[in-house]
Amino acid sequence: MIVKTIHSLEKVFFDRSPEPAAWNADVAARGEVYSFQVMLEPETMPERGLYRVAVQSELPVEVRQVQSVPVRQAVNCNPDDDFLRKEPGLYPDLLEELDEDRFQLFYGRQTLWVTVRVPEDAVPEEYPIRFEFTRVEWPNRWNPALVATAEFRLKVEDFALPPQQLLRLEWFHADCLAACYGVPCWSEEHWRIVEAFLRNALRHGINCIYTPLWTPPLDTGLGGERPTCQLLDIEYSPESGYRFDFSRLERYLDLGLACGAERFAMSHFFTQWGAKFTPKIVVREGKCEVKRFGWHVKATNPAYREFLAALMPELLALLRRKGLEKRCFFSISDEPQLEQLDDYRAAVELVKPLLEGFPTLEALSSFEFFQKGLVENPIPSNDHIEPFVGHVRELWTYYCCGQELLVPNRFIAMPSRRNRIMGILAYVYDLTGFLQWGFNFYFSQYSRKLIDPFASTDSDGAFPAGDPFLVYPGRGGKPLDSIRHEVFYDGLQDLRALRLLESKIGREAVLALIGEHLTMKEYPRRDEWLRGVRERVYRELAAKR
Repeated sequence: MIVKTIHSLEKVFFDRSPEPAAWNADVAARGEVYSFQVMLEPETMPERGLYRVAVQSELPVEVRQVQSVPVRQAVNCNPDDDFLRKEPGLYPDLLEELDEDRFQLFYGRQTLWVTVRVPEDAVPEEYPIRFEFTRVEWPNRWNPALVATAEFRLKVEDFALPPQQLLRLEWFHADCLAACYGVPCWSEEHWRIVEAFLRNALRHGINCIYTPLWTPPLDTGLGGERPTCQLLDIEYSPESGYRFDFSRLERYLDLGLACGAERFAMSHFFTQWGAKFTPKIVVREGKCEVKRFGWHVKATNPAYREFLAALMPELLALLRRKGLEKRCFFSISDEPQLEQLDDYRAAVELVKPLLEGFPTLEALSSFEFFQKGLVENPIPSNDHIEPFVGHVRELWTYYCCGQELLVPNRFIAMPSRRNRIMGILAYVYDLTGFLQWGFNFYFSQYSRKLIDPFASTDSDGAFPAGDPFLVYPGRGGKPLDSIRHEVFYDGLQDLRALRLLESKIGREAVLALIGEHLTMKEYPRRDEWLRGVRERVYRELAAKR
């Protein structure tokens, strides 16, 4: 058996790809989540490829198997050449838990993903991590004879990374979880699953939680709708008007805070791409539940103004009681285009007087919306960010399916460094926040049907594979991570290390240490450069402690 420890930036395919270089030692901070891989390749294919791994380490170590997933649409319509491959096939992405420390060795190569969660109080020294591989023979008998061994050395430095400052918002699709697991929305089982996925998100640095006051009017075609998933319980009668029960919303907010959320992003006030219609809002009238708002009600309808005028004072009072007045964002309509400016302005004029100073946050790429004062906190895509630099008080950016030419993104077919580089670029641009739309979107485009994420990583061919979700829905309501999920978090740790070094030597010195003039479209396309930045930063931090 050929066994090799390799860097987390490598993606190992089943078939023959460029030989990954060995990576036998590195350094980490106290409290850091450090990842690397172990690649196995049999010299001759055994009759049955079931193996067992035993780990010897003083540090907490988790081992998962890298599984390849189907990639049908690897790229979109305008890709550059910085992709691993562009053809359909099996690509490494899913991180699956081992079954009693056992894993299947498929034909060709197999990779294990190793996660070391360095304790905050770890003694600064070098820690060996040893792997011993043995064979499990038919019928499921363990052979104690060693097949192969591998060792990695991780030196823990005497400093800890500071808390994450970057606000990271990945849209959390609670309705997708109810649909995927076949449970009623906001049933106790749904709450249990929601909590598991929220905890996973927060553990990976997603500290802004999308909050469905009503069913999110996102990724739905004209006249279409997503499964009803609203936190507000609303009653209406012509005599007494609207009555609101905020119990579910309070439970959701309390859960988010318990998991460590920093901010809450409220569901959009109007439909996507132009703010022409109202979101789907279900109201109880007598003994019946009625879809009082939706595609059948225009944004300017007085009935919607009446609804918001009744809701917002009570909602904002609740948020203030919970101490969230500076920790919530509201949004008008996702990704408005310039030709929809008048409709968007009308929507803003309807809502803004009701917000009582609460901020708005919007993904858009036209600078004119900001120039006209329609958006307080614009979020331009990373390929349209430059006009906003130096003009907005708090700079955000996002990427989604359309950003595949030069700029960073997280598509499965991209090299991992193109994912991780966002951490360094967030420092260079001094970003306040980052947005991506798909933490766990398990529907086809326009939410027409539920898809199987293990078979369709592209929302039934709508987007480049990897764009719609970062986690897979595991058995029992447990999220399963992806390489992309872990690597982006590595980038967030890079950002935290740069912030720590800045506190010691200043921003200009840190930029000089990075050593390149970086933009969203211009940055070194080499794993060695990215690793080199981290090494230099840690070397400086070790010298300054």
